[in-house]
Amino acid sequence: MPKVDTTPIWVDSSDELARLCARWRGQSAIALDTEFMRSRTFYPQPALVQVGDGEGCYLIDNLAIENLAPLRELLLDTRVTKIMHSCSEDLETLERLLGAVPDPIFDTQIAAAMTGMGAGLGYAATVKTLLNVALPKSETRSDWLQRPLSEAQKNYAALDVAWLPLVYGVLIKRLREQERVEWLREDCDALVSAARNPQPPELYYQRVKGAWRLRGKQLAALQDICAWREREARQRDMPRNHLLKESVCLGLAQQLPRHVATMAQPGLEGRTLREYGETLLQIIQRSGERADTPPSLPQPLNRRQGECLKLLRNKVNSVAEQCGLPPEILVRKKELEELVQAAQPQLEGRLGGWRGEVVGAPLLDTLRTAAVEGSQ
Repeated sequence: MPKVDTTPIWVDSSDELARLCARWRGQSAIALDTEFMRSRTFYPQPALVQVGDGEGCYLIDNLAIENLAPLRELLLDTRVTKIMHSCSEDLETLERLLGAVPDPIFDTQIAAAMTGMGAGLGYAATVKTLLNVALPKSETRSDWLQRPLSEAQKNYAALDVAWLPLVYGVLIKRLREQERVEWLREDCDALVSAARNPQPPELYYQRVKGAWRLRGKQLAALQDICAWREREARQRDMPRNHLLKESVCLGLAQQLPRHVATMAQPGLEGRTLREYGETLLQIIQRSGERADTPPSLPQPLNRRQGECLKLLRNKVNSVAEQCGLPPEILVRKKELEELVQAAQPQLEGRLGGWRGEVVGAPLLDTLRTAAVEGSQ
């Protein structure tokens, strides 16, 4: 077992943070993690930032430190790689805390998948597989906003960054040997971009289950209701479904009620109806006056498309096996469905990068072959 000092070092002063950040900016890479709470809020509530520099594990108390600017500058320093594991929520937390998304990042979960270790591998499993070190998971449901933190919490938080530098060393070596460093960089850049540019409220209606059934004014109403819900949830800092359930958004769009009295349904009644009824009615009325309506959403695959999807999945599995990769990291189910449904399939988005070279061309060839056979 490699020797690593996992003793948590508490940092709760601006001066100490500034001194440490100045030192860390002289390194090529640091390990980074966060602890946050999110049970009753829209945004994560940042509670702790952990940094591992290969020598120590530092727990930065963002609740106590007045000046976090040095930490922000560190995370934006492109000369320092930030090593993280399954970091999407951590990026969101840091953006909320500092108004900045770390860049560049090295996500060890993605790197593990790209080196053939399997998709979605957890941090503890990654450390166990690569370093043969077993990590406890006793504090995963802790209240991280409480102060003081317990010794168990501190030890757990320190372990989250203690082993990341060593994991990084093993994975970057394997990526270089397999000539996949650029793959990792491309995917991590995409994570940073997504954290910096969250989906606009006007597009959230596309996530609603069953929205494909709606057309015209109904779909316009759903778009406007979901956009209002998204903005309101962000402003009030409350979960979307605590404000208004998705099923209610869909039901209102289907019914297009003309009076508040006819809007009542499970999830929109009593106090909720009194608070939001008039606002929702006005949104629905305005959506009916729109000159434009959203284009219809793709319907579920028909039988022929379903058969074509199976062919594409088989091709993905074949390519994945040849490359020693988990199929999940190559192509998502939704991306395959979009290829099947497209009138003119193109390699764009994630399939426009390294995946286009590895699996994109074989997928397009499979689609063309299926189209020819289907026309005979």
